[in-house]
Amino acid sequence: MRKVGLMRLFFVVFAGMAASVLQAQIPAGYYDGASGKTGAALKTALAHIIKGHTKYTYDFLWTSFQYTDAKANGTVWDIYSDNPGGTPPYVFYFITSQCSTTPGYEGGCYNREHSFPKSWFGAVESDTMYSDMFHLYPTDSYVNSRRNNYPYGEVNIEDTTWTSENGSRLGTCSVAGYEGTVFEPIDEYKGDLARTYFYMATRYESRIASWQSYTGADAVLDGTSYPCYDSWFINMLLAWHEADPVSQKELDRNDSIYYKYQGNRNPFIDHPEYAQSIWGSLKPEPTNNATGFSTHNIVLQWEDATGDVVPDGYLIRMSSISFDAITSPTDGTPVSNDSSNKNILFGVKKCTFADLTPGTTYYFKIFSYKGSGTSIDYKTDNAPQVSQQAN
Repeated sequence: MRKVGLMRLFFVVFAGMAASVLQAQIPAGYYDGASGKTGAALKTALAHIIKGHTKYTYDFLWTSFQYTDAKANGTVWDIYSDNPGGTPPYVFYFITSQCSTTPGYEGGCYNREHSFPKSWFGAVESDTMYSDMFHLYPTDSYVNSRRNNYPYGEVNIEDTTWTSENGSRLGTCSVAGYEGTVFEPIDEYKGDLARTYFYMATRYESRIASWQSYTGADAVLDGTSYPCYDSWFINMLLAWHEADPVSQKELDRNDSIYYKYQGNRNPFIDHPEYAQSIWGSLKPEPTNNATGFSTHNIVLQWEDATGDVVPDGYLIRMSSISFDAITSPTDGTPVSNDSSNKNILFGVKKCTFADLTPGTTYYFKIFSYKGSGTSIDYKTDNAPQVSQQAN
């Protein structure tokens, strides 16, 4: 009992210390114009407060990053390579690690990423949002190019097509409402990016409705000034916002941009509750329940292979005819994911085959492999097999 009490006391003291550190330097009266408002009215009030900021050039970002995005040790704070609580796979230094061109590998240099892709608003460098510091971050050039102008989203491990060295992923979206390709940052920066997108919807409220027609923007923009984003994206951003609260990094960055450069703030860092006040009521309860509820999926599980050479992944092949109907894969010829073939990374140990016919028996074989592309090498002898009837 005494140990528990001490632990509780320590937690209370520590939490109190943390709360005293996590304070933003908000100017007195800055948000008075938003008082008492909710929904679209609150968003518009905030837009009037933060508009008209001082614009800097795109080239000036190389300088401002040294103050807005520097770690305590002076290195570049790159959210696509950072490893909170661990050692990052590589480190960038201001100026000397600055990109002139984009190399075809990670860790080469950093550049200026529009977290809200510039192709989504027309990419005119003289325009205000092109160099708005609140949505521009220094990031690894190669990861930035892999992210391209895909929206942020969530990706199931088995649907991942590429993974960065810090665990950011590219692949098919698993969030209900969107099935396209998305880029998923690590959990520690999902809230940061959600608040960035809340800022963009607010700061550019008078213009963002017209951006839906630009390349890629239709994936998340709904063609209005409010709510601005598609429902799947709003729900995901709100979830990210709640799961990853405002950090000291964001508070410091907010103050730096306000006091040193642009003269405006991100309201959703200063007042996280504004996000729910504006968009939270847009999460409606469904009118009816689902019908025809039954199991049309088969979930396969296994223990990873062991030995001197462990696989990089597994190819699981399915047939509704027999085990003999399942052909062995050929070395040097990778098999793409489809309704009858799934590639699963080593360590996942689980795979789902969906949209199956009830009452039908399905047959499966699992093939371990090393390498990828033309270098892929399958283990085809004595491949484990199992059959299962879909309910």
